[in-house]
Amino acid sequence: MKEIERAAEIIAGSKCVIALTGAGISVESGIPAFRGSQGLWTKYDPMEYAHISSFMRDPEKVWRMLAELYEIVLSAKPNPAHYALKELEDLGKCTAVITQNVDALHQRAGSRKVIEFHGTGETLTCLDCGRSYKVDDVDLKKIPPRCTCGGVLKPDIVFFGEPIPPDALRESFELARRADVLLVVGTSAQVYPAASIPEEAKASGAKIIEVNLEPTPLTNTITDVFCQGKAGEVLPKIVERVRGLLKT
Repeated sequence: MKEIERAAEIIAGSKCVIALTGAGISVESGIPAFRGSQGLWTKYDPMEYAHISSFMRDPEKVWRMLAELYEIVLSAKPNPAHYALKELEDLGKCTAVITQNVDALHQRAGSRKVIEFHGTGETLTCLDCGRSYKVDDVDLKKIPPRCTCGGVLKPDIVFFGEPIPPDALRESFELARRADVLLVVGTSAQVYPAASIPEEAKASGAKIIEVNLEPTPLTNTITDVFCQGKAGEVLPKIVERVRGLLKT
C-alpha cells in the first residue's frame, strides 16, 4: 500500500515522532470504544455516567458501569499496535506516546514514555481523605469501593467536567510543538483539548500521519498520510518498513 510506504519514509527520515492514541488502538484488545455504533456511549449516556457531577451525586450508579468496564480492561492485553509503537521507540523514532486511554496497555507493551492525557484507571483516590490505592489492591466487587476511612474511591481518570492533569496538558503540547511527525492512531479527533494536539503539531511544521478505521475531521484538513485500517494490522507494517529503511 503506497500510504504505508509513504508513512514509513516520513518516519524513517524524522528526528522526533510523537504518537497520539485513542480508544481505537485498544479495540483489538477487546476494550470497546466509547463512540461509534458499538461504543460504550450507545449503552450508557456519558452525561449520566461519565460526568463528575454524576459521580459525586450517585457514585454507586456510576460504579456499576465502571465495574463492568474494569472487568474488561483488567483482562485485556496489548495488541500488535501497542507493540509496534514500542518497537518504534526502540528504533529511536518514537519519542513519546500521548494517550487518551486509561487502560495502561502502552506501558504493559513496554513503552517507556507515556503521557496519560485523561488520567489512569490503575490507581484510585479516596474522595474524603485523599489516600491513593492501586487497582489491584481494591475489591471492585464492592460497589462503590471504599477507603479504610469509609470514603468512596474514585478512579484517577478524567471525568467530563474535570480538568486535564496540568502536567499532562503542558507536556503534551510542548511535545506537539517539538515533533516533526505526529502519528495519530485510533482517535476520532473530536474530544478537546486532545483534538487540538494535531492542530498544534501541524502549525509547528509537523507531518501528520493518521491510522484510523474511518476518516476523521483531520483526514481532509491537516493529515498528510491517511492509512485506513485496523491499527493492529497497519502499524506493524509501517514499523516493519521503517526498520528496513533504517538498515539501508
